[in-house]
Amino acid sequence: MSTHPFSHTLVVAIATGGYVGTLSRAPGTLGSLLGLVLLWPLGAGAAQALATVFLIGAGIVIAGRAARIMGAQDPPTIIIDEVVGIAVATMLLPSRLLERIVAFVLFRLFDITKPFPARQAERLSGGLGIVGDDLVAGIYANLVVQVWLLLS
Repeated sequence: MSTHPFSHTLVVAIATGGYVGTLSRAPGTLGSLLGLVLLWPLGAGAAQALATVFLIGAGIVIAGRAARIMGAQDPPTIIIDEVVGIAVATMLLPSRLLERIVAFVLFRLFDITKPFPARQAERLSGGLGIVGDDLVAGIYANLVVQVWLLLS
């Protein structure tokens, strides 16, 4: 029996954020914005924390499968990793615009510059490598915003 085209289409559609990742030369930024929009209604509490945990697991599996379907190690059109990263970056932060914007900017900065151990995480195989650097970037962004909030 051959492959299942519908399941492949579904996996790629989810991994690319409903094909949002194919719309621009800045798919990571679009994926991060998509994540902000999708997560905003969940607020700052347990619902977003649970969604973030779910997204981490699902994102690793879906990103890995989509990369295999697409025949590339980490296709730039896969943006579920940015959705996961921004979920981590905003987890348990106040659901206010300023904090979300700061978390977004910091997440993009850390995702682009890949401070230790993000670059090393990116070298892991499959979905864990695709999502790993975004997890690190999200953790760093969240920690910086949390410290800023504690000091302000």
